[in-house]
Amino acid sequence: MSAVFERPVFARARRLCLALPETIETSSWGHPNFRVGRKTFCAFEIVTGRPSIAFRLSRADVDRALRRKHFFATPYGRRVWASVWVDGPVDWKAIQSLLRRSYRVVASKRLIGLLDAEATTRTRKRE
Repeated sequence: MSAVFERPVFARARRLCLALPETIETSSWGHPNFRVGRKTFCAFEIVTGRPSIAFRLSRADVDRALRRKHFFATPYGRRVWASVWVDGPVDWKAIQSLLRRSYRVVASKRLIGLLDAEATTRTRKRE
């Protein structure tokens, strides 16, 4: 795997991905992929020489993402993947939100329940 995927932006995104229940990192086609069960929900990629993060989303979420600056249709995405360039300013709130949405698209009901329980616990701790 390329050293480009060790950049701080990918390190931070990797931590966010691996914090989601039962997520594992694998390598496919020479770049990191994040899976829950056997389904991929996020991938780090180099597209036309630029670093990006790809998200598996609902078609409605893909449509919304593609209207935003720095987002583009993932080349292999079949209209269910959207990517964001990460070689400039990164909106980490948006990345975290997209990762959670992406995770929900592929995760089992049991794992979504775990994700929701973790969010509830975090909210109660803040109160």
